[in-house]
Amino acid sequence: MQKRIVTQSNQPSHLSLLGLLLLLTLSSVLCIALASRVYAGDDATIKHSFLGVGKANKAVIVGEDGTVEWKFNMPASDGWVLPNGNVLLALYGTKGFPNGGVVEVDRKTKKIIFQYKGRQKETSTVQLLPDGTFLVAELGPQPRAVVINRNGDVLKTTPLQCQKQNAHMQTRMLRVLPNGNYIAPHLFDFAVKEYKPDTGEVVQTIATDERGRDKRDWPFTAIRLKNGNTLIACTNGNRIIETDADGKIVWSVTNADLGEKLFNDACGAQRLPNGNTVISSYHAKGDQVKLFEVTRDKKVVWRYSGMKAGFHHFQILTTNGKPIKENTWK
Repeated sequence: MQKRIVTQSNQPSHLSLLGLLLLLTLSSVLCIALASRVYAGDDATIKHSFLGVGKANKAVIVGEDGTVEWKFNMPASDGWVLPNGNVLLALYGTKGFPNGGVVEVDRKTKKIIFQYKGRQKETSTVQLLPDGTFLVAELGPQPRAVVINRNGDVLKTTPLQCQKQNAHMQTRMLRVLPNGNYIAPHLFDFAVKEYKPDTGEVVQTIATDERGRDKRDWPFTAIRLKNGNTLIACTNGNRIIETDADGKIVWSVTNADLGEKLFNDACGAQRLPNGNTVISSYHAKGDQVKLFEVTRDKKVVWRYSGMKAGFHHFQILTTNGKPIKENTWK
């Protein structure tokens, strides 16, 4: 009887290579699918890219496929992608910036090309103004809005009328309005105030405690809309409200409206050109939803659950490949 001899080749077969390639392809597809998973009721055709900032995530740009395309390893509380492509950030206290500060980062090289070091306890927000200067919120014994130039010189200061016992909770998302006034959400004061920059006079106050202060409807983000209404994100109250010119609530949304617990410390908010609102849940962890988009009739049409921590603030950059066009001072 002839013995059967089996030889073993050291070269991988074509079938083995094809199998490995197929496995890698399927793995990549699965990773993208998990990063941008679609839930029942969501609109699968909606895809956003965005800048997200926070303590845990630092500053990141997330692509429409859910992958992190860019990261700057400093904790930030506010940020923008500027028209020139650079990234403007307000920093939490960190090495080199013990009281927080402001940096403009070259997006390609990640080099800091402009910086300003905070002069009180915290630096909560920054915004590029039309004339190329920056509006900055400084928190501490004398909470104030300051305008600085690219040399770091303080050109103007405006005192903010809010509580002084807790600097961290004095104000967030300070912004300039089209009329030149400032709008500032004061968390522990349960009030959004509009200031005249030159005098510090408060010309309007919108209260956010009509449900009772135990609801902790601390205003975090306040955006003056084109129709004159104001969109306000109420952090621990886990709701978004829209008020008219007289401060009356004309629209709101909460977890009860959505039928699921997507609100989890509603910090950042952005009204999109289509009228929908994107909201951040800063305390979201693990696979929980960090950002979500709701329609006027309170239907969730998009959500992002990537990364392992929530975002303090964000900026939607593109939708389905098209840039979101908005002036950086609105």
